[in-house]
Amino acid sequence: MTDDTLSPSPLLFLSDTDIAELSDIEAAMEVIRDVYSTPEDHVRTPGRIFAESPQEWMRIMPSVPAAGRLFGAKSIVGSFADGLSVSYLITLFDKQTADLVALLDGNRVTGLRTAATTAVGVSTIIPDHPVSVGVIGSGFEARSHLQALSHVAQFSTIHVFSPTEENRRAFARDFDGLNGATATPVSSAEAAVDGADLILCAARSRDETPIIEAQCIGQNATVVSIGSTTPGQRELPVELLEQASTIVVDTYDEVVHGSGDMLAAQAQGIDLTPKVTTLSAALRGEAVIDKNRGIRIYKSTGSGLQDIAVAEMLVNRARAAELGTKLPVNIITTRK
Repeated sequence: MTDDTLSPSPLLFLSDTDIAELSDIEAAMEVIRDVYSTPEDHVRTPGRIFAESPQEWMRIMPSVPAAGRLFGAKSIVGSFADGLSVSYLITLFDKQTADLVALLDGNRVTGLRTAATTAVGVSTIIPDHPVSVGVIGSGFEARSHLQALSHVAQFSTIHVFSPTEENRRAFARDFDGLNGATATPVSSAEAAVDGADLILCAARSRDETPIIEAQCIGQNATVVSIGSTTPGQRELPVELLEQASTIVVDTYDEVVHGSGDMLAAQAQGIDLTPKVTTLSAALRGEAVIDKNRGIRIYKSTGSGLQDIAVAEMLVNRARAAELGTKLPVNIITTRK
């Protein structure tokens, strides 16, 4: 009997601290723009896989990107045993050898890739002139997205609403002067979005009802929606989706058939098909989008393609900077 076990490669672990030091929004945006500039491939990046019990849940997002040397998956696990605890792990394998080459704490990677993809998506629908910005939310997603959006849009003013006054005031202080814009905290979601050219929704409602009302949105506004990623989650009102002229989505099936907002609209008989175009199609010029007329929405549920592409970029940066921890153990790779 022969031993078909191959010698394992060194295994790199990138912690949350490592990811924070390595993160670069412009580099992530460049990676995302590159991978979405080719047609979607549902075989290389299938839909999310869900498993759950009354107390635990798990989501797996795999991808084999056409570009790059690595492939793998992000696993997200949650437990309601004591409130809600969530962990993220990204595993990366070498395309040539099938060796496990890296493990990454996926929490901060998720925020980085989401903000980068949003910025690239918004670049396909945002007007070229300075825009007034309305922000709903003051947490990590709101902060990372506003920073990312500043790379694709020029801001004139920023108004932010968060239910906690202290949080919205702190957000306004931190972002005052971004792109030369004055940031102001306001006391309601309506005040934040009223008259805004660019609306960033980065806070789901606690009772899963839409967080903004359609009548508050200007007829030529650009709306960013990142908080309705499963069938049970709501962020945008059905009326707004009905009024929209264009809806750019990061992944067609996942958004159209897996976002609570889109499902609610379809349940009311609204045909979204003529409005929806993929980010890939928008970047390749296959969709005709008027950036100055009509309500234009960017809607995202996330994708394993984003996770793996950005994770490989971070691994390359870690190797160049000699960051991360080389683990003394690895799994074996066998020849079949």
